[in-house]
Amino acid sequence: MSDPSIALRTAVIVEDDPDIRHLLVEVLEAAGFSTVSVGNGIDGVRAVVSYQPLITTLDVNMPGIDGFEAARRIRAQSDTYIIMLTGLEDEADVVLGLGAGADEYIVKPFRPRELRARIDALLRRPRTQQTAPAPRQDSVGPSFPGARPIAQRPYEPQAPAPYPYPYEGMPGMPQMPSGPAMPFPGYAGEQPGHPGPAAAPTGPGTPLEPIIMAAQSASQAAAEPTADPNAGTDLVPADQSPRELVGAQVLSHRDLQLDPDTRIVMVAGDTLDLTRTEFDLLATLMESKRRVRSKADLTLVLRGESYVTSYFVGEADKRAIEAHMTNLRRKLGDNPTNPRYIETVRGVGYRLTSELVTGA
Repeated sequence: MSDPSIALRTAVIVEDDPDIRHLLVEVLEAAGFSTVSVGNGIDGVRAVVSYQPLITTLDVNMPGIDGFEAARRIRAQSDTYIIMLTGLEDEADVVLGLGAGADEYIVKPFRPRELRARIDALLRRPRTQQTAPAPRQDSVGPSFPGARPIAQRPYEPQAPAPYPYPYEGMPGMPQMPSGPAMPFPGYAGEQPGHPGPAAAPTGPGTPLEPIIMAAQSASQAAAEPTADPNAGTDLVPADQSPRELVGAQVLSHRDLQLDPDTRIVMVAGDTLDLTRTEFDLLATLMESKRRVRSKADLTLVLRGESYVTSYFVGEADKRAIEAHMTNLRRKLGDNPTNPRYIETVRGVGYRLTSELVTGA
């Protein structure tokens, strides 16, 4: 008889790129899963409902419905572990994917051993069985054993207790004087059992002492020094900050500057806010200057790996490079049809434009 746990070791792969599908099949089968592969989101939802897999991998950009909508539909019908594998790395995409029901969000290009480790980490946290919701307390009585419900009594207004004297009852301290009870702090008006606020004494023995503000003489005003409105304002204006990067390590191309040490990029004196991937791509191209860098080469640079044939670079990885380059060009204000900084070598990759600026 077969082990019943083997039926649970099923994985559904939802990926439209055949190369990535083949790689995921190898990784998951090496981990002991039987795999079911589909190429779009609608078939992926049907496969999850049919096979009830333990692990489901989801791409985002697919024909039909995207990975976010597929994750919502899958999560409504299954508690499978959902791992999103996509080239979208923006924070908004990550939040949207996890909010749609994904348990992991991995950005392409991914490392197979890292994917295997993340799957093992998910399996170490098994799903808890959902229990029936606890009944409401008012339908089953008191929560504690032996507790008895207290009979409700009609509300009877009572006079508030007098405000306690601070030193009352302490030996050697003055006691509260006899007489009417003291009102609460901030007490206003009269209530039963409490007098209103005491009026200020106006008898002949207690004359009022008005507060007299002495007028300042002209001589005193002239003697006092006046505050200098310009004192303490010796600040450096913001526009005097450095408008260019300086140093032997700074890479320059036209009015574009990049400092690898401080990871600062400036265009025409303005600082750019780049992601880690965009900065690494731009630094690689500026170091290579006019030498063409292929998409596969840039993929391995982002992975931190050498360019050898043993590493797998698929079409999905190359499309991810294209997406990063599009975002980088948008931030640089570069037009792909008439590039100023980065030009595309069709069918090969990317390189910097010529240093010579064409006349208008």
